[in-house]
This record gives sequence, C-alpha cells and structure tokens, in this order.
Amino acid sequence: MKRNKVSKSILATFLGGLCLSLCASFAQAQTSKHAAEKSYAPPVEHPTEIYFGDPHIHTSLSADAAMWGNNLSLADTYKFGRGGEATSFKGWKVKLTRPLDWMVISDHSDVWGFFQRIKDGDKYIVAKPQGARWHKMIKEGKTRQVTDEVIKAFGNGTLPWDVSLPDALAPGWKDVVETAEKFNDPGNFTAFIAYEWTSNPAGDNLHRVVIYRDNADKTKDVLPFTSTGSLGKPDPVELWKVLEAYEKKTGGQVLAIPHNGNWSSGLMFAETTYTYLPNKSTGKPLDKAYVIARNRWEPLYEATQIKGDGETHPILSPDDEFADYETWDIGNLSFSTKVTEEMLPYEYARSGLMLGLKYQDKFGLNPFQFGMVGAGDSHTGLPGQEENNFMGKHASSEPDAERWKTPFRVAEIGTQEGWSEVASGLTGIWATDNTREALWDAMKRKEVYATTGTRIKVRVFGGWDFKPGDDRRSDYVDLGYKKGVPMGGELHRAKRGKRPGFIVAALMDPMGGSLDRVQMVKGWRDSKGDLHEKVYDIAWSDNRKRDSKTGKVPPVGNTVNIPEATWTNSIGDTQLTTVWQDPDFNGAEQAFYYVRVLEIPTPRWTAYDAKRFGVKMGPEVPMTTQERVYTSPIWYIP
Repeated sequence: MKRNKVSKSILATFLGGLCLSLCASFAQAQTSKHAAEKSYAPPVEHPTEIYFGDPHIHTSLSADAAMWGNNLSLADTYKFGRGGEATSFKGWKVKLTRPLDWMVISDHSDVWGFFQRIKDGDKYIVAKPQGARWHKMIKEGKTRQVTDEVIKAFGNGTLPWDVSLPDALAPGWKDVVETAEKFNDPGNFTAFIAYEWTSNPAGDNLHRVVIYRDNADKTKDVLPFTSTGSLGKPDPVELWKVLEAYEKKTGGQVLAIPHNGNWSSGLMFAETTYTYLPNKSTGKPLDKAYVIARNRWEPLYEATQIKGDGETHPILSPDDEFADYETWDIGNLSFSTKVTEEMLPYEYARSGLMLGLKYQDKFGLNPFQFGMVGAGDSHTGLPGQEENNFMGKHASSEPDAERWKTPFRVAEIGTQEGWSEVASGLTGIWATDNTREALWDAMKRKEVYATTGTRIKVRVFGGWDFKPGDDRRSDYVDLGYKKGVPMGGELHRAKRGKRPGFIVAALMDPMGGSLDRVQMVKGWRDSKGDLHEKVYDIAWSDNRKRDSKTGKVPPVGNTVNIPEATWTNSIGDTQLTTVWQDPDFNGAEQAFYYVRVLEIPTPRWTAYDAKRFGVKMGPEVPMTTQERVYTSPIWYIP
C-alpha cells in the first residue's frame, strides 16, 4: 500500500487541480456581481485551505517574559507575525521567512505586567518587603535571580500580592482585547483573543491556553481566570467552570489547550482528580462529571514546542525508532521534582490518547480525546520558530556565540542545556476561511495538526469504503468527506468483514526538506483491557525495500553539509500518498489512528549557529533534525 516517487501524472494532477481551483475562484469572482443568476462555480462545502499559525506566544505583558528581557509589546508581536521586522532584546533585526496566517498571543493572566511594576518601584509593590527587595535587586542587575525567585514563589503560592483582583487584571485585559481587535483582519489574518491560565502547583505544569471564538463585544467585560490569588484556583476543574460561566453569560464560545505534560510530574493525564496541598497532590478516580467536562473544554493538546517534543517517549515506545525526538525529561517546571519512569505514561500525548480509551468503555466518553497542535511558547515576543532563524525561548537565549552552552536551567536534579531548546512548532488548520469563527470551529472539531515548524500539507480521511487508488483521484478530498471522516473524526460500528481504510496525502514544504516517509500510529485497547500501540510505515520515498527480518524501512539517508548548514533534496519525495487499511483490525476493540510524516534530515538550529558565529560545539550537540508532523487522530469506537 505504499506510494513511491511522485509520477509526472500525479504531479500533473496536483498542478492541474491547483489551476482548476484558481480558475474556479476567478470565475466565481467574475460572476459574483450577478448574484441573482445561477453560479457556474460549485459551492464550497468543506475546508479547502490550510492556514499555519502559532497558538502560544508571550509578549512583555507576561511577567516572566519581561523579567527575562522581553520588551516587545502586543502590537510589536502582531506586526512581526504578519511579516514585519522587529528588534530583539539583544538588538537583532529579525523577520520571519514567511508570515503567519493567524496567531494566539497568550500572556499569563497571573501577575500581568508584574515585572514592570517591580522595576518601576510601584507603591503597591514596594509596600511589601519582598517587593522592595526585588526592586532593589533589579536595580543592581540581578534580574535573572529575581525571575527565578518570582517563579518559585508563584509555584509555591507565596506571592505577597493578590493578583486575581479586577484592579490587577483589567488594564492588561483591555490591552489584550483592543490590540487583538486592531490587528484582526478577517480573510487575511486572524488575531485571537486569548490568555494563558498558569496553574503551577508545587512547580508541576498544568498550564492551559484559553482561546475565544468571540470578538470584543463578548470578551471585554469578562476578566480572565487566574490560578493564584483569592479569586483564582489551580485546579483545571475550576477553570472549566469559569469557561462554562462565560458561555452562559455571553453566548460566546471558548476552549482550552494544555501543554508540556513532560513538565507536570505525571499530572497532565493523571487518572485522579486534583486536590492540592503544599508540595503534594492527592485525588479521587476520575468520575463522569470530570470526563464530560474535560472532553468538552479541551479538544486539543499542544504536542510539540520549545520545551521539548511531547508526542511520545522512548521508554513508552521502545519499538518506535523515531520516538526519542527532542526529549526533555529531567524535571517539572520548577525543577523541584525529578521525572521518574512511573510518571511518563501520564505526560505524553500518545500514552494520554491510549489512557483515554479506558474511559470510553466506562462512561461512553473519552476525557483525552484530543487533537494535536504545535506551538512555540516563545517568551521573546517573536513567534513562528524556524531552524535557520531561531530566536530562542526567552530573551537571554536569543542568538549569540555562547547560547548553545548557556544552560536553560540548573538545579540539583539536573541541568537542561541551552542547546536542547527546540525550534518548534506550528499548527496547520484546515478551514473554509481565515477568520476567528472558521479557524476556531476547525480547532473545536480537531481538523488540525501539529508540526515541528515545517509547513508540510497533510490530509487524512478514514472510512469503510476507500479503495486502492482513491488517493490519486482528483476529487479525493470530496470523496474523503463523502465516504469518511477527516482527522479529528470518529468511525463507528465496523461493517461486517471490513477494515477501516485511510486516505493519506502529504505534500512537502516548498522551503523544507523532501519527505522521508508517512507512518500510521495506532493505539488500541484489547478485550482484556490492556493498552497497545504500533507504528506502521505506510508510504515512503526512493523505492526503498523493507528489511526482510525486521520489517522496517531503512533510513532515507542524509545529505546535510554540517559546516555549511545546507542540504540537498536529492533524496526523499515531493509528495507521498496512499490508501492504507489496518491489517490488525478487530471490530470489537477501541482504537485511534494518527499520521506522522517525517522529512529527510536537515540542519538543526545549532548547525546554523555554529556556522553563523564560527563556533565549535561539543559532540553531544545534535546538528541535524528530522522535522515532522503529527495529525489529529481518527477514533474507532465500536
């Protein structure tokens, strides 16, 4: 079921389809003035466009970003994301290679604008001994130390100010809403109204990015929720209650996206509810109310970003040769707790998806039925991470000759090296238009996918009646919607004697590496209740043959010239498509399927830095990467 190098006929079909699409659009535009007449162009009934954006960005409004040196405003960040030039903390003139189609600026609602108030010696701040001390330390140039102390105090709930009150939140929210409205340009660029809820109990990361579908008329008068202060709570259940209250009050719509389970001490996909005590978490088994709420409010999970790739872990997926990709597994967010092997199943996307299958049987609903997105979580105010243009996690890790060996964090439990920062990621959204409504609706239905920064175009459809060759039809997208479901969808009740089939089509990023392979990742729950996973190579380049002993497809090769930080696309394919059927299907067993697409090796940001600054890095530093895509799953529910 594999498709090898793209034939001229397939390429002609693709280009011909593109021409037909453009011609149809032109014809529709020419006849739009004759609205009363019958239109020649067929109506658009499903998403036809892919829009790339970053759903997780921080500006100087976030206290930690400002403490690390970020001085870019909300407006500066929007201008940069739309393709404009910005000046970074270290004085670099920077610009994206390609602008973004949409953005989510998600500054921390807790301690909004806090750093500037400390720096300015705000009377409210310095009235507290701790505030006066931090103000003095900043004047003495000890900003990094203040940053670490504030983060620790925030995580321990020992900040001496109530940051949840309207007086602390309203000015920042006003700026967020008004600036998003200013830069939102329906049809051309979407600026979502959003914030990050920053639950951090005992340093364990439970953060969520909260994204509204709505405009200022609904959002401006409903203040964000915090995780600290008299009105805030660190329990996600409390956040969901606030989101429900917002929808009931305004008639609007909102969702939340968790991230960095790898820094959560095993709490991200825990099978217990949360009751927070100092330095301790206890809870009860998940009940139906919890399952219903999480399924409703959290349709997506951020599976890759600067602080590590979160698809899976090599200990969890020992048979997956591509599992150990940009892995961060030392400690929790504050580096106060070391990661143990027992925590891992509750920290990564693939294992979280498998755990969710248990609850489908028990409650008829899955709390971890999420799609996949990628983001930067950049605290520089510079979104859209690129390997050859990587601006780092925060201002102090912006480019210079020393950043690769400047630790991201040092603690008793270990050191997170500077070179381990990841130039990731982005999200692709299949939508009918570039508007808040269309993009948000696609996120809600999970017709989205995560990328590590590449702009590969991927479509996936699952159904019972797809045939070999359907991937080569000019109308395969129409066929996919007619006879199946797209990524994020569900298949039910297997037809007698049939196995689910999947149309998969991947087109390389024209500015990226060629395609190495397409894989189907399957997870399932057997009749005994045991959970399993398997990775299938379903399409690959260059006419490679499976190894007769291992069944694996051999490596694609490597054309990277490390000293020059270049590569050639003399290996790999432009496009890979296939129709694949599950050879191990059991109609009585729940399962999920998602697609992973890999590029050929290309230079990592460290290779670009080595060339740019003329430095020789240690042998432990990786110089190449294989960019990849994780699509949202399709679930089979008997």
